[in-house]
Amino acid sequence: MTVISYLIPISLLLGGVGLAGFLYTLKSRQYDDPEGDARRILNPDWDDHPKP
Repeated sequence: MTVISYLIPISLLLGGVGLAGFLYTLKSRQYDDPEGDARRILNPDWDDHPKP
């Protein structure tokens, strides 16, 4: 039973770290335009190598 007293705070801490990371990505606006990114990659004008 003493193991549970260690595992519960550790799991709450890790869950809090995951939640904080998710909220950080929301605040930095990483999920704003997923459709535009997908279409940009499939566009034939898109090229890996920049033109000189």
